[in-house]
Amino acid sequence: MDDRDAQRNVFGEALEVCSVEPLTGFYRDGYCNTGPDDLGSHTVCTVVTAEFLEHQRSVGNDLSTPMPQFGFPGLQPGDRWGVCASRWLQAYEDGVMAPVVLKATNEAALDIVPMDALAECGADVPDDITGLAD
Repeated sequence: MDDRDAQRNVFGEALEVCSVEPLTGFYRDGYCNTGPDDLGSHTVCTVVTAEFLEHQRSVGNDLSTPMPQFGFPGLQPGDRWGVCASRWLQAYEDGVMAPVVLKATNEAALDIVPMDALAECGADVPDDITGLAD
């Protein structure tokens, strides 16, 4: 069994898919799985916004420009992407609060980002949506 099969989200549950279109993850498997080779801890599943993309570009992390040689399509606002926990935290601390898909965010992100910050930006759809349309 691969170590990635047992990875959990920030709730301690099975890690959910972050994105397959575009295909994300350090291992390009659609998940925010991590391992010893993932020095950047690509563990936060975020829904990128124009503001987040611009912030990342301003700190030297251009996520908008395609880099096909690395299998990177370049991101557009609304895309889900597994970002480095430290980069997400840097944006958060700078006042750029990118939405987070908590069920697809690896619990390893909690080594870097406080759960309160992630929860504040949570973008998950509740399991039971019956009361939302009232």
